[in-house]
Amino acid sequence: MAFYDFKLKTIAGRETTMGEYRGKVLLIVNVASKCGFTPQYKGLQALYEKYRERGFEILGFPCNQFAGQEPATNDEIAQFCEINFGVTFQLFEKTTVNGKNAHPLYPYLKEKAPGLLGLTAIKWNFTKFLVDRQGNVLKRFAPAEPPESLEKEIEAIL
Repeated sequence: MAFYDFKLKTIAGRETTMGEYRGKVLLIVNVASKCGFTPQYKGLQALYEKYRERGFEILGFPCNQFAGQEPATNDEIAQFCEINFGVTFQLFEKTTVNGKNAHPLYPYLKEKAPGLLGLTAIKWNFTKFLVDRQGNVLKRFAPAEPPESLEKEIEAIL
């Protein structure tokens, strides 16, 4: 399957595809509301505000696969992100990123940008994938890498 063909549902339940983001630079992140890295929402929002006018989008995929750190419903997640971090970038419905029930986008991302030692599994919340304007998955960033540390790489492809 081609990158832009993946079907998605926004956190509000609207059906779309990755094709909606054709021609944009993307940062795709699996997120959670009760994780030690949850404050990264603030840095992600700052990146989004700084670069969105230049064709940059952040796509957040809430996931409850890591220590049950995203137990909320889609509505609760959307409210939490808006109230606590002013998130305006696009969030999608709760997603599975590992295993046989993973959303099809995630095996694709993991194959194109494997992690350390070539491992493909997502290890934790806030793993980030950088995708260029042509839909090429360029790089995977570890959960501990703060969003602001990605600025040079984002600027380079904008």
